Amino acid sequence: MITVERKDSFHLKISRVLQEEISHRLDVFLFVPGELGLNDHIISEDAFYHRAIHVKLTYYSDKHHLPLVLSRLASRGKLSSEQYRLSLSLYAYQYVVALERSIQMLLDTAREVKEIEQRQGHRDEEPEAAGDVAATSGESEGEGGTEEVATPAIRLQEQLEESCELAQGILRRLRRNRPSDGTLLKYYDNIDNYLSWFTEQRLLALVANLPRGRVFRGIRERLLAICEAENEHRRQAEYNSERVTHDPTRMSNKMRLLHRLIEYPVTLKQRSQELGIGEQKAVKALATAVVMIFVSLGLLQARDTLGDITALFVLAMAVLYAMREVFKDDLRNTLWRLLRKGRPKWRRQYLDATSNALVGRQLEWFDYKRFSKLDEQIQRVRKRNVAQREEVVLHYRSSSRMSPTRFLSGYEKTRETLSLDLSLLTRLMDKGSHHVYRQKDGQVSRESVEKRHLLNLVIREEGGSDEAVIQRWKIVMSRSRIVDVEKVHQEGG
Repeated sequence: MITVERKDSFHLKISRVLQEEISHRLDVFLFVPGELGLNDHIISEDAFYHRAIHVKLTYYSDKHHLPLVLSRLASRGKLSSEQYRLSLSLYAYQYVVALERSIQMLLDTAREVKEIEQRQGHRDEEPEAAGDVAATSGESEGEGGTEEVATPAIRLQEQLEESCELAQGILRRLRRNRPSDGTLLKYYDNIDNYLSWFTEQRLLALVANLPRGRVFRGIRERLLAICEAENEHRRQAEYNSERVTHDPTRMSNKMRLLHRLIEYPVTLKQRSQELGIGEQKAVKALATAVVMIFVSLGLLQARDTLGDITALFVLAMAVLYAMREVFKDDLRNTLWRLLRKGRPKWRRQYLDATSNALVGRQLEWFDYKRFSKLDEQIQRVRKRNVAQREEVVLHYRSSSRMSPTRFLSGYEKTRETLSLDLSLLTRLMDKGSHHVYRQKDGQVSRESVEKRHLLNLVIREEGGSDEAVIQRWKIVMSRSRIVDVEKVHQEGG
């Protein structure tokens, strides 16, 4: 299953799970509006790949309690300290990922409830325009509006209650077995410190974005109580000094460091290699040799025709050497494109962070595409019309094969996170804004709006003999940020 999330102002996070010993192929098509003027002369394929595409793989397991079980075995002396650190980091990392996704879904639901309440409030404020008709139908409309708000609000309350129970339960299980060994205790303290602070921050963000009113008063108080309990837990454990606690900048920097320490043992190390370097040198030598053959033959022919060295002979030599410089680069580029057409451009090798053992391999492609060159399946999902005739298509492809259980028992899957940096495209967008005029209650108001662009993201994933999964996402983007990410189509899977 593929998920696409907005990571920050300009980054998209594309996540999926890779099973063991199965070849996985991923195709990502980004459709950029033609009005931005993007082409390979403005941003080359290599530049976009190296600056905008970042891939990270971590160990992953569906058995969410397995890391905690392994860490308890390690704390009892049955496993090494490295195994304890790895297992506890896996438990913490999977909790962080799950809580981030859960909170984001709750924030989206809270935003939906707010929008419904605002629409209902506007309807209640509108003057009666139909006299007796409005009076007759007012009761039924009011009931419908209340029901419209109630259903998402009730659903949000239930989800909030469930998230609170899960978060508290996961932290409680972690703290049941605090190791006494000093070697293991430092790993435990770092992870417990970070998870407590991260949970508090996510829940506070949720409280700040909850709809106002008595309906959510109870759950708001419970969320604040959990946050206060976590703050008190860190204070009693003396995880952070007073100076750090009272300085938000220091606290944030420290927690960012702890997050990196948690990620390090569970994230696979990468070794990248650009393919075709030797072939590129061979093509360059071949093109030079072929052009020089024709230049030499031309010089011999000119000498036989013109005789001794004269001004006309020197002019002929100059023309031949000029032609050599022109056709050498064209011939080299043509031969290189023909040789590398359809072949991967980069190779990644993934290594276990502890043992440096090879865990998997990945081949990657990236190029600009024409819409007419895309296969019929992608063209159909994109549903392009006249308005998108000038779209520029960026195509990224990867082919992966992983073997995590050879080096980490119990983990048959890895989680791949592909970060797509769209800040490169913002430089091509206009800075200015324009005004929109609206009429309300007999008055005309002017509102300033920023220009936004619509990008389409089509993703296709194939794994083993399973049916390909194809998704299309709409990305609304301005010069200052990614405004919205919405899935509009999915098939297969």
